[in-house]
Amino acid sequence: MFASLFVLLYLGHLLADYPLQTDHQAAHKADRSATGWAANLAHAATHVTACATALVVGALVLDDLALSLPLAVAALGWVGASHAFIDRRWPVQWWMNRTGQASWAANGGAAHVDQTAHIAALVIAALCLSA
Repeated sequence: MFASLFVLLYLGHLLADYPLQTDHQAAHKADRSATGWAANLAHAATHVTACATALVVGALVLDDLALSLPLAVAALGWVGASHAFIDRRWPVQWWMNRTGQASWAANGGAAHVDQTAHIAALVIAALCLSA
């Protein structure tokens, strides 16, 4: 069940991060302003919606997928909160500056660390749902 849940959450993540993310969200989600927070929270809400949709479809189609509503709500809350936190960008910069990756960050590495952090958060959500 874990694998199915993770794949569904990852699909929701990819949809929300790429085809469903607006240019405005991508450009402003880390801004330290009301506009930045609005863009960030709208983007996080897109993640919650996409992941929830994927989980519902999965629960309807897959025989081995039984979801607890309270756990699903908690997992989706985690998906939204963790995504909003990571996408403020400073957590990734903080991590890379303190782990000897400042040069890699300056050469495009931050996007990879960002996606790895999101995937780690999805693994935690899938584990929670599998429990």
